[in-house]
Amino acid sequence: MDKSASPITSDDIRSLVRPDHVHRRAYADAAVFQLEQERIFSRLWIYVAHESQLRKPGDFVRTRLAAYEILVTRHTDGNIYVLQNRCPHRGARICMVDHGNAKVFSCPYHAWSFRPDGSLDSVPHRKSYPEAFSLDDPQNHMQRVGRVAVYRGFVFATLNENPAPLVLHLGPMVKVIDNLVDRAPDGEIEIADSSFTLEYQGNWKLHLENAADIFHPSFVHNSSVAPARRAPANASLLDQDQTREMLLANGFGTAEWEGIQLNGFSGGHAYMNNIYSKGVLASQDADPVVARYRAALTARLGPERTAQVLAMNRFNNIIYPNLVLNAQYQQMRVTVPLSVDRTLVHIHCFRLKGAPDEMFHRAVRFLSTLGSPMSMIFSDDVEMLERCQQGLTRDVGPWIDFSRGIGTDRRSQDGSISGAASEMPMRIQFEAWVSYLTAEAV
Repeated sequence: MDKSASPITSDDIRSLVRPDHVHRRAYADAAVFQLEQERIFSRLWIYVAHESQLRKPGDFVRTRLAAYEILVTRHTDGNIYVLQNRCPHRGARICMVDHGNAKVFSCPYHAWSFRPDGSLDSVPHRKSYPEAFSLDDPQNHMQRVGRVAVYRGFVFATLNENPAPLVLHLGPMVKVIDNLVDRAPDGEIEIADSSFTLEYQGNWKLHLENAADIFHPSFVHNSSVAPARRAPANASLLDQDQTREMLLANGFGTAEWEGIQLNGFSGGHAYMNNIYSKGVLASQDADPVVARYRAALTARLGPERTAQVLAMNRFNNIIYPNLVLNAQYQQMRVTVPLSVDRTLVHIHCFRLKGAPDEMFHRAVRFLSTLGSPMSMIFSDDVEMLERCQQGLTRDVGPWIDFSRGIGTDRRSQDGSISGAASEMPMRIQFEAWVSYLTAEAV
């Protein structure tokens, strides 16, 4: 009997994860993916939009929540709604663009039109429908999906009817969201129009694991590190050497592997110390742009609070299961699982309102260098993720090894786990994964 075709039980899930190894089925079994959709992406709070994308009535974002394609909308009542992107008449997809503004959503098939809260606004040739047909009947509305909560502008949704409060799910990761918003001299951030979306042929967990893996850069990104080492310093007037320093920073060796602290938390959240310590990305006081920015922030927060905000120096803050934030670079990546071996990644940067324009230009440069489809760094990563998926689909040597650093892991007072050159974040993610997939519905 084909084991992958059998129903997945809680015992099956537990058997896939050992303290230092994970079975390939966790990445390659469609039944496991389906369970993830039901028990992770349906039950947890999932990031779906930012309020800066939903300022006006009619503003919307198209994305996914678990197995559903959804529209996140702002209605005239000021509330945010999450709607299935599906007409209740004949089931047609209504909206095909990623974001925009619409006073009504009109189905292209028979022109039923819906308000941004999903209620039916009109139908053509109303007299041809039965007398009992009503525009106010909820079954004729776009279906509202799940519950919505907002934390400092970040919009999350869940299909869970009885979710824990959003702040409990975020746990210690509220600090990085707070830090990103607090860095804005005007106290507000907004998603920039500059963004990228790309798809890779691999499991969604591979992206989060790669974001927490400090061991791979010097090998995977050698093709970009080597030319950066040959390039003369301070030769670029375009970006003040930002790109060169970003590429050089991937040239990890023993000092970097053993000097970067990793932090993991229950629930699958994780982050590491910042890997960029030179050039314009290090926010040095001698930088005139940073000096003007610090002055603007100090005018709002005062010197002591400004120093506290700018002192947070983390990299790749993973808010499980679908968000990666880099506050000091105003960057965000959103992981969207499509199937067991297909994943979308949306990559955005934020504008800090009230900050010098040069700060935003550096954020866009960071976005392009690290996360664009033409990025030397991200294209390397995608190649590795796809190679891993190709190997994991084959039933040869079914166990993969996550043992590196297991002897150095330690519990700290705040409940985090840290280690040097460790695969601890992956072990933490899989502890959470098992917990979520074996939990019974509330």
